[in-house]
Amino acid sequence: MLPWKQIVLLSITGCLAACTEDVIFQGPRWRTQPSDLILPINSPDHQATITCEAEGIPSPQYRWSLNGTAIDLGSDYRRHMSGGSLIIRNLDKDQDTGIYQCMAFNTWGSILSRRASIQFAYLENFKTQSVRSAVNVREGQGVVLLCGAPPHSGELTFAWIFNEYPYSVQQDSRRFVSQETGSLYIAKVEPSDVGNYTCVVNNTVTKEKVLSSPTPLVLRSDGVMGEYEPKIEVHFPDSIPAAKESVVELECFALGNPVPEISWRRTSGVPFPSKVKMKNSNAVLEVPNFQQEDAGTYECIAENRRAISNWMTVKSIEENLFWECKASGKPKPSYSWLKNGEQLMVEGRVQIENGALSITALNLSDSGMYQCVAENKHGSIYSSAQLMVLASAPSFSRSPLKALLKARSGSEVTLECKPQASPPAISLWKKGNEILQRSERITLSPNGTLKIANVTKRDAGGYMCIAKNQFGTASTTGTLLVTEPTRITMRPTNMEIIVGESIVLPCQIAYDPALDVSFSWAFNGQLIDFQRDSDHFERTISGDLMIRNIQLNHGGKYVCVIDTDVESLSTSAILVVKGPPGPPDKVAVEEITDSTAQLSWTPGSDNGSPITSYIIQARTPFTVGWQAVDTVPEVISGNMLTATVVSLNAWVEYEFRVVARNAVGLGEPSPASAKTRTEDAVPDTAPTDVGGGGGAKSELVITWEPLPEELQNGEDFGYIVALRPVGTVTWTRAIISTPGASRYVFRNDTIQPFSPFDIKVGAYNKRGEGPFSSIATVFSAEEVPSVAPKRVGARSLSASQIEVIWEALPGLPERVLGYEVVYWEDGTKPDTIGKVRITGNYTQVNITGLKADTAYYLSVAAFNTAGPGPQSAPINSTTKKPPPDRGPLNIQWSMIGSTLTLHWDPVVTMETESKVTGYLVGPSPTQSSDSSSDLYFAYISLLVLSEGGEGMASEPIHIHKLTWKNLFIVHVDK
Repeated sequence: MLPWKQIVLLSITGCLAACTEDVIFQGPRWRTQPSDLILPINSPDHQATITCEAEGIPSPQYRWSLNGTAIDLGSDYRRHMSGGSLIIRNLDKDQDTGIYQCMAFNTWGSILSRRASIQFAYLENFKTQSVRSAVNVREGQGVVLLCGAPPHSGELTFAWIFNEYPYSVQQDSRRFVSQETGSLYIAKVEPSDVGNYTCVVNNTVTKEKVLSSPTPLVLRSDGVMGEYEPKIEVHFPDSIPAAKESVVELECFALGNPVPEISWRRTSGVPFPSKVKMKNSNAVLEVPNFQQEDAGTYECIAENRRAISNWMTVKSIEENLFWECKASGKPKPSYSWLKNGEQLMVEGRVQIENGALSITALNLSDSGMYQCVAENKHGSIYSSAQLMVLASAPSFSRSPLKALLKARSGSEVTLECKPQASPPAISLWKKGNEILQRSERITLSPNGTLKIANVTKRDAGGYMCIAKNQFGTASTTGTLLVTEPTRITMRPTNMEIIVGESIVLPCQIAYDPALDVSFSWAFNGQLIDFQRDSDHFERTISGDLMIRNIQLNHGGKYVCVIDTDVESLSTSAILVVKGPPGPPDKVAVEEITDSTAQLSWTPGSDNGSPITSYIIQARTPFTVGWQAVDTVPEVISGNMLTATVVSLNAWVEYEFRVVARNAVGLGEPSPASAKTRTEDAVPDTAPTDVGGGGGAKSELVITWEPLPEELQNGEDFGYIVALRPVGTVTWTRAIISTPGASRYVFRNDTIQPFSPFDIKVGAYNKRGEGPFSSIATVFSAEEVPSVAPKRVGARSLSASQIEVIWEALPGLPERVLGYEVVYWEDGTKPDTIGKVRITGNYTQVNITGLKADTAYYLSVAAFNTAGPGPQSAPINSTTKKPPPDRGPLNIQWSMIGSTLTLHWDPVVTMETESKVTGYLVGPSPTQSSDSSSDLYFAYISLLVLSEGGEGMASEPIHIHKLTWKNLFIVHVDK
């Protein structure tokens, strides 16, 4: 493939537009390509986004394919693009699982992205079955317990429960849980391993968890398994493809007695870098941030002492030796034994039978190299072993008593005396200076173990074990501390709680202060990680568990585990979390008519509280969002999974969804059903707001409110308009085939002006005619008044008002609804025109807001619904000059008794102002009073009066002791 480049196109033959700059074009180049997605099968947001982004000039466009077939986004309501990314809503496992590929293209070419898959994760339950078959093993033998994960998709993790919650199997050098197979490996079985084992499978994508039936592990009664070589279980294929920067994990575990030790190496001899981690007692090798230099061959090595035992056996003096030697061959081989290369003779302590060598009461001289020789006529084979016979005094250097041993009062205490001695030593026990003897409570075993049953405070003190054989004596000491039993004083109780609430589960104890105490909590068999889950879980210092903002997945069994030096206690409670119901599913339209739809659905989770009822919602292209709809039955109970939706509109595309309710509240709605159109039907709704009237001469205008599309009930929709003169019987009909029409004009030269008509409007479609509206009465167009008003006059009232009068028009054949006065300034060109219309039989009107000292032309006309009639001949009137723009000055006042006398300088008018006709004395806008007496303190002012109207007022005058009623008008003679 050629490298991506910028391409510069230069025209050398000329250009149609300006060519002053080079234009740079780029073919598409990827910025972001799709990645694989694994989604929960019941994803809470029901949406997925597959990213795809390219760059180029011009900007690229995109297409998507699913399993090699192009996706038609134009007809797919669940899928759409944002930029180049594909967004899928209402995810469906059957429709959306597959391989997706994005194409980016522009005018210079197209490129395909890498393929990406969408898969849906799920985890089914284990098949219902009784307890699994018991696994029988000898003590010391290794065993593998198979999990056998149920059908699933998505990454799994595995854990095992021992007997019951919260006791999970803790991995160590002896026990290992494979995260590849789920199997539990026990390298060497001990008596404490006996019990029931349950496999727990978790899906990391869906967070689902399922448990297998328990597998019993039983010890066989036919002896103890001796030492044997490691049996290695390696859990990775011969070749592993590893993505760069990924995390690679290799598993290796071995069964053996003694427990094998695991180690790893690279066959190339190159040491591991510091980033490589060994986990689970080296059973897991982890290589983070895998790089090219990490590729190669990795080798797992398991070793135990059995590797030495192949050629060396260590025995104590006076012990017995028994070696078997078996070989296969034809004819059957015979056996002999060599010691240090010489024939071993059968005598006294030394016996050979069927190839088996036995030596009783070993002594130091029996040490040496032994060979078993198996031979027949075809040849011989040798098997070698070394016998080392030891003789030593007792020693406790490897197994001393614990310096301090704590025990709960009433329990059984076991003190083990295990000296190293050849031959085995004889042991005795002392408490203080007193030699212990067997009793009802004290057991002294031949192997030196001391057991004290139902221990009490009197048993506390120092203990000494003394070991002795013919080579010497040794002792070891320790102190027994007897503590009071730990008691749980406050336990959690079973509870029901609503999602979103918070609670505290108590776990309080009374304990001996000599004990070290620790608390832990398990939830559904898993220890709670308080750091990882700190958003919801918190453990108090006293041991209580606080759970905040409880969610539905927090319902289950909670166990408080109290561990001390001497015992482990637990107490548990079941927490039931109740929440609104989960969304119903699989909403389907089983049957549909023109007004009903039969629905079915499947219930969602009741989330701890039984579903009490369902609500059905619908939406159409004509509604805003989802709306509740009427159903039969009206109330849908929680045990119903079908209902009929009624009162639907015909020939409308519907989607339906179902919402469940329980005592907690209303749940999330279901996914929408597939879009389904109701059947068509005759229109069942008539147009509204039927009216009209008027129009041009010989016309009748009829109007109505068009029916919305959702009420048209079918195709080929239109209107039927019917009309008749009032008092007649026969209707005239007109068909209007435009669904959005709202007006029809009926024309006929015989229509008389202002004639009354009955009208009604109905609807129709291809199924037939629907109902008509109620009958309305409208009038045909009338003619304008034919005569202009007479005796029109006008006079100026002020600088801004002119009064117009006229004589009413009686007895016209046309209707007169009122009169209209028009006025303008220019006598020849009425460019600026004003209009005043007054309804009724009035003959006078005041025109206000005019300019001062201006000549106005005025004309009057009568009007009705057809418009104004002829105008009267224009008359003119000039507004008065404006009043003075200043008030009186030098105002003086005096008051004698209740008489107020004012003096002022008269206002002298200018040529452009109206002359003063008088003065008006009145209260100033600012005044105050003392309500406690009849004395007033008033502000008054002096106002100029003129022919042009009121002029300016003087400055406010402050008058003392003025009675409010003593206000008067002062006139000045002309």
